[in-house]
Amino acid sequence: MKESYIYILTNRQRTVFYTGVTGNFVRRMQAHILGKGSVFCRKYNVNILVYYELFIDIQSAIKREKQIKGWKREWKIALIKTRNPDLKNFFI
Repeated sequence: MKESYIYILTNRQRTVFYTGVTGNFVRRMQAHILGKGSVFCRKYNVNILVYYELFIDIQSAIKREKQIKGWKREWKIALIKTRNPDLKNFFI
């Protein structure tokens, strides 16, 4: 099984959140930082990592990503704050 991750990114103002999934965490974060991530992230300058979870297989990660994407904004912020109360950038 290959490790996979779900992650939540935000912008500098912490007003927009993006949830994604990847099998290559470092490469994906570098793509977002360089503005080569998703169209949504490029449009709203979303490139600050505030949350992530590790999974042992991609199917579990995809299932979790879909779950979080269906959540209300307040629920996402509460989840982020369980590990990152100040919404600091984890990928520096």
